Amino acid sequence: MYRFDTLAIHAGQPNDAATGAVTVPIYQTSTFGQIEPGVHRGFGYARTEHPTRRALEECLASLEGARYGLAFASGMAAIHNVLSLLRHGDHVVSTQDLYGGAWRIFTKYFSKFGVDFTFVDSSDLTAVERAIRPETRLLWLETPSNPLLKTTDIAGCSAIARRAGIRTVVDNTFATPVLQQPIALGADIVVHSTTKYINGHSDTLGGAVLTDDESLFTDLKFFQNAIGAVPGPQDCFLILRGIKTLPLRMARHCENARGVVEYLRAHDRIAKVHYPEFGAIVSFELDASVDETIAFSKRLRLWTLAESLGSVKSLFCHPPTMTHASVEPEVRRRVGIADGLIRLSVGLEDVRDLIDDLDQALAEVASPRRVACAG
Repeated sequence: MYRFDTLAIHAGQPNDAATGAVTVPIYQTSTFGQIEPGVHRGFGYARTEHPTRRALEECLASLEGARYGLAFASGMAAIHNVLSLLRHGDHVVSTQDLYGGAWRIFTKYFSKFGVDFTFVDSSDLTAVERAIRPETRLLWLETPSNPLLKTTDIAGCSAIARRAGIRTVVDNTFATPVLQQPIALGADIVVHSTTKYINGHSDTLGGAVLTDDESLFTDLKFFQNAIGAVPGPQDCFLILRGIKTLPLRMARHCENARGVVEYLRAHDRIAKVHYPEFGAIVSFELDASVDETIAFSKRLRLWTLAESLGSVKSLFCHPPTMTHASVEPEVRRRVGIADGLIRLSVGLEDVRDLIDDLDQALAEVASPRRVACAG
């Protein structure tokens, strides 16, 4: 078995047999000629199987230490694929501090079909165990969580789920397989928004589902084909290209993030810093109103105000009005998403320039605050 950095470049990506091309081709086709009715060369229709997509799926599976991979047109499509395992009357225990899009599809969509959700602080194993019911089918974990970056003991939660006979799903978008591999820790399914670090260049959307369980893969593959939310070959190609530099990029992302965290923790106008001591997402709180926070955001010049994360370019967002706007205000407050919360996605620029930009924007924040650290 090759090591991670080698797999990122080679897994699922042999030189093209027909031409010797060293990069997986973009097979820009929707269908494939068949030998005779019902007999084909491994590819019949692009929604079901596609060679560029298959290369991506094999590569992603190898990075997560899984046997099976499925690629999707977005991270939300990947989440929908997994939730398709559920039926009326089923119950899911989920991390309470999670991506607003996941909250939305849980509470505004699947709940319509009689699926119930309980949200807990998944860093508390006792709370996780207490939330499980006889009808629970999935334990859904985000770790680090979005946007407060709380970490969950994947192995501990997976053991609890296994004893209860339920499946553990881990959204590994923030950490990437560079920093953690949930299947090795006992998870049954790993979900990614490959839009983020996996691709890394803010130029395509994508999602992925990985598993080591053949029966789960069979069901999930059926849903992938039946629902059809698959990526096109150009998107698969771009994500594969991004994967080749994933280990290198993550090292620099993390190094830059640590520099930003040190700066924020020493600044007297920051109320709280959220950082789990790894990764490249940093959240911090200004002790300020939404209007004051928006004014701060307008003073930033190098950081781009935008949805998403994981790009080579540094991005930032205001979760209450952006990524978590679909979460009810009382729910946001209950889980700790303050009105003054800013989430940074630290990119690959010179960290000194990133800090200088934060410094000039913070210079006009009204009054000094005492720094608190989380994580």
